[in-house]
Amino acid sequence: MTNDVVIRAEGLGKKYVIGHQRDRERYVALRDVIANTAHSLGRTAMDLLRGRPIIVGDELEEVWALKDSTFEVKRGDIMGVVGPNGAGKSTLLKILSRITEPSEGRVTIKGRVASLLEIGTGFHPELTGRENIFVNGTILGMTRREIKAKFDEIVDFAGIERFLDTPVKRYSSGMYVRLAFAVAAHLEPEILVVDEVLAVGDSAFQKKCLGKMQEVSHGGRTVLFVSHNVQAVQTLCTRAICLNRGLLVSDGGVREVLEAYLATIKPLTSTWTRSPGTAQSPVFFERIDARVCGRQPYLQLIIHARVVCAAKSPDFYVAVDISDGFGTTLMQALPVPEPFIKCIEGEYILNLEIDLPPLVPGRYVVHPWLGWQNSETLDWVKDAVEIVIEESPTAGRTYSHLPEHGYIAPVSRCHVEKYGPKAPQETSLTLPHKSTSA
Repeated sequence: MTNDVVIRAEGLGKKYVIGHQRDRERYVALRDVIANTAHSLGRTAMDLLRGRPIIVGDELEEVWALKDSTFEVKRGDIMGVVGPNGAGKSTLLKILSRITEPSEGRVTIKGRVASLLEIGTGFHPELTGRENIFVNGTILGMTRREIKAKFDEIVDFAGIERFLDTPVKRYSSGMYVRLAFAVAAHLEPEILVVDEVLAVGDSAFQKKCLGKMQEVSHGGRTVLFVSHNVQAVQTLCTRAICLNRGLLVSDGGVREVLEAYLATIKPLTSTWTRSPGTAQSPVFFERIDARVCGRQPYLQLIIHARVVCAAKSPDFYVAVDISDGFGTTLMQALPVPEPFIKCIEGEYILNLEIDLPPLVPGRYVVHPWLGWQNSETLDWVKDAVEIVIEESPTAGRTYSHLPEHGYIAPVSRCHVEKYGPKAPQETSLTLPHKSTSA
């Protein structure tokens, strides 16, 4: 393993065995009950003798939570780990944290690992916050002197000074997470592993944690960050991997990995239709169709929306939010005239024409909104439809605009003038006088 590689996984896999109860008829013969019981007892005895976990059930099934995963993490990387629920993310982190062993493959880790995998990890509920700081630090391999040197910073970051001598079993889940993250981040591990637990904290604390993880990586340490918040992954991480059903399906730049991840969990189309009986407002969208027409840099978004007024209500407005594929709002359109619709019971077709700025190629998501005076929402269809921009607004340029440069490429011009003294003009030259006489 080279000096700058701190984690190397080679063919990593983890297998679990789960049990299923066999479907049984309501009435079974006594001999079948005796045979099944004897078989179950025999298997349990063999598991005990071989030191294997005891699985309850008539039939056993092997499930690979992680399979054939190979990747490297370099020193100073902030690597995001994304994937749908059940993809194998937590299993991977438990292997890297040495909580569980892989069933196949191997992983090589260089440096001390601090993990924050779930609320209360590494804490003893009967001990106080103060005592748990020292216990956690000792588990991480720190000396008492090193822990004392960081103690005040940990308490200040966690904001639990008032409850420092209270048993942590009386802490709220937010206090648990604040203290656990503060201990893990401040005791200077070479590798910091953080699971989705930050979702428990409030927005101010989450922002604080993201800043601390950036600070940790700038100090040459490595962070593995698991989150479903794609905006946080995009902002914080320098690279990412995507897992799906235990397999590593994407490894590389943050943008390309997140696009692969979102494509698996939110496959959108240009048409959206409301499921019958799901409307919760007297005024709601029933169907939305979207398409893009025109040529760069003069594009138009055309939306045809069917709106149902199930009961008379005040006049309402329509608005359209447009975001990138990661959920960041780029713009909002407020079509005129206002108010847009005088609501009388019945169905309406809204034909919206929105002039788009020159957008770089990519996938964009449309979120239509209905409401009163921009203050009360009647209906908002989040992630309703998507539009795809294929042509670059600067396709004819030597350097075309890419998403890394921003999503909008404004029409711009440049006029060049020579700077400095003006070049001498022939008409302004003063020539020496010459006599014309002989």
